[in-house]
Amino acid sequence: MAEARSAVAELRVKEIEEGHNSTKDIIRAWRKALVRRFYRTRNSIHNGMWPTSISNLILAVVIFLLLLLCEPDFTSSLNMWLWQVDLLLHLPRGLPRTLRAAFIACIVSFVFFLLLMKVRQYILRILLSYRGWMYEYLRTQSKWTLLWCCMVKLVSGYQPSLYSCQRSLPRMPVPPLRDTLKKLMVSLKPLCNEEELQVLKKQSKDFEATVGPKLQKILILKSWLSQNYVSDWWEKYVYLRSRSPLPINSNYYCFDHSYWTPTSSPAARAATVIYNSMNFKRLIDREELHPLMLRNTVPMCMAQYERILSTVRIPGEDMDEVVHIEPSQSKHVVIMYRGIFYKVNVYDSSFQLLCPATLEQQIQWILEDAKIQAETVSDEEKSLAALTSLGRTEWAKLRKIWLSSGVNKESLDAIEKSVFFMALLDLKPTSLTERANLLLCGDGSSVWFDKSLSVQIFGNARGGMNCEHSMADAPALAHMWEYVMTKEVLEKQYDEDGSCMPPHRPFKQATVKKPQRLVWEVVPEFAKEIRSALQFAKKNSSDVDLVLHDHDKWGKGEIKKCKVSPDAFIQMALQLAYYKETKHFPQTYEACMTRMYLWGRTETMRSCTPESADFVRAMMQNSISKNEKIRLLKRAAEVHQTMYRDAMNGMGIDRHLFALYVACKGLNYESEFLENIIHRPWTLSTSQTPHTQLTTTPDVNLKTFSNKLGPGGGFGPVSDDGYGVSYVIPNDHKFFFHVSSKRSCPHTDSERFVQLIFDSLEEMRSLYGSE
Repeated sequence: MAEARSAVAELRVKEIEEGHNSTKDIIRAWRKALVRRFYRTRNSIHNGMWPTSISNLILAVVIFLLLLLCEPDFTSSLNMWLWQVDLLLHLPRGLPRTLRAAFIACIVSFVFFLLLMKVRQYILRILLSYRGWMYEYLRTQSKWTLLWCCMVKLVSGYQPSLYSCQRSLPRMPVPPLRDTLKKLMVSLKPLCNEEELQVLKKQSKDFEATVGPKLQKILILKSWLSQNYVSDWWEKYVYLRSRSPLPINSNYYCFDHSYWTPTSSPAARAATVIYNSMNFKRLIDREELHPLMLRNTVPMCMAQYERILSTVRIPGEDMDEVVHIEPSQSKHVVIMYRGIFYKVNVYDSSFQLLCPATLEQQIQWILEDAKIQAETVSDEEKSLAALTSLGRTEWAKLRKIWLSSGVNKESLDAIEKSVFFMALLDLKPTSLTERANLLLCGDGSSVWFDKSLSVQIFGNARGGMNCEHSMADAPALAHMWEYVMTKEVLEKQYDEDGSCMPPHRPFKQATVKKPQRLVWEVVPEFAKEIRSALQFAKKNSSDVDLVLHDHDKWGKGEIKKCKVSPDAFIQMALQLAYYKETKHFPQTYEACMTRMYLWGRTETMRSCTPESADFVRAMMQNSISKNEKIRLLKRAAEVHQTMYRDAMNGMGIDRHLFALYVACKGLNYESEFLENIIHRPWTLSTSQTPHTQLTTTPDVNLKTFSNKLGPGGGFGPVSDDGYGVSYVIPNDHKFFFHVSSKRSCPHTDSERFVQLIFDSLEEMRSLYGSE
């Protein structure tokens, strides 16, 4: 379409004509690049030195210089050795004694500093490998754990920056093969009949006696040579080589506030979300965000944070690729309204971040312009985002044919190089379930599923985000989103009319470019493919049975009175609910993190155990006393907690089995045992959404925050005949449950399952005499 190319060409000419003071712009950009390079180099040096610092080097120079000049009697041997360094340096004999001493002090101090740095990093890595503290209650920690904690703080020294701790984090260990196989067989007892169990036991023994040890040695060698023996394979084979569509199968979503909306203006809400998100990105880019610490002592791996923004998953015919865009090339967001795409620069001509009021003006212009443009644009062009909902191979082929050149490539590049994608919708969902379904699947063409972050803002100013899973796990994105949402609660960001507040201090915004409309060339053949993609997206999303309900009768506070872990309590309720519905036990996936190790991601905790099965069976029998049921519940909860800690400590089952499977395939070995285990379906997939990751979060139990709590997020079912359950425990008085299943499965019903969960929670609580 000639007019499309002309429109883009005109925009380019306009940009060049407006840049009349090009020399000044070039100098400013050059200065900005130098500053950015300086900070990046400084951060790299700072991270490499941690837990030592430049102050340690300066102190060493001062001490050695004083020793050389004062020569106290009690350090005579050391002084003699220091002056011998003079001979090795071959300094000119004519130099004054003070200058010679300064040279010697600097050289010796630098060598001493390097040794101190490596020793402290190594000692800290050894200390952080200790995991005994996880198996002790905070109030009853042993003297050894308290001593260990003091040593960690002493060796760590000053507050680390975002990536400072990476060099000191231990590498994830490979569990002993025999331990993994033993734990696996125990976990299968509630799931298999005696005949199936005996077959698997025999296969397990054969595996351990034949190919298993060879594969184990490969994993041990890989753990020595790589940053993490499983994470790179996990990203490659679970995510990037998967050919399934991203929506429902991979991407997950997260809400904003549960019932409170800070403004009724979608434009103001969108502007504030962009502004707060960019501030968080700036904290990451400058490495000013402090790493998360467990018990304010143990650092967690923060490597995933680099890719949570300005990142895209590029489809490939055989394998996808994760591409992270450098900050210098990613200074805009892409906003879509009524199917019209706009590139919005978030910085002015002086490279200052646009204030919310200016962003709101930009977005308001988009809302008005898109209404006019939408009348002349085809339905297919408005539905381009539906292409990202296709299977990865099909999407890759269409991308190569229709979006790899000309104006289409330029518009696609603008989307993929953006900080994130945002869709403004006229839809006004009222219920939590309505919002959840839109956040998971969109309306068919409102989510660019390839982007690491796609935000949707609805017509009633509510919203949420949809996240691509390969580059980062939910806790990292949830941390950013909590920062964005908490800013809205704690700071006055909107005026009485719901518009963005003007800057609090005198602020002069430099020249701001208008949003640039992204133009597409959609020929009839391409339009046909887009229509087909939209039909596929809608059909795929219509099969999802997703509901979200809050349980507000009681919450974590009541569970604490039972002296049972809240997470274990809920997991037992899930087991009980599933058994009530199906009369058998599910292979259960509960996600937990392994970020106490370098490049750690997640591990599977198998919540269905023989102990949980005993408890569920007891709950189904009225003849068993309450005291016995309570005993079985506490025993199951204790086993659950121990297994959860084991999983966090790299001693889980499933990542080890997965790595063994990948190594087996890579060496062209055959293992019937691994094939059977890896392909067993997870009919109940569960996850607890992380919350309160900010150190500045106020007490969420206060009544003023009751309607501002985040409901967390959710995901699609892992198994076509099972359930996906995500839950969040936001405070002491409430739970949120996201339950998904497939409508095409005649045996599942998400609404029914939620009610079974609530009934199970009440039955368990009634064991303790609570009404």
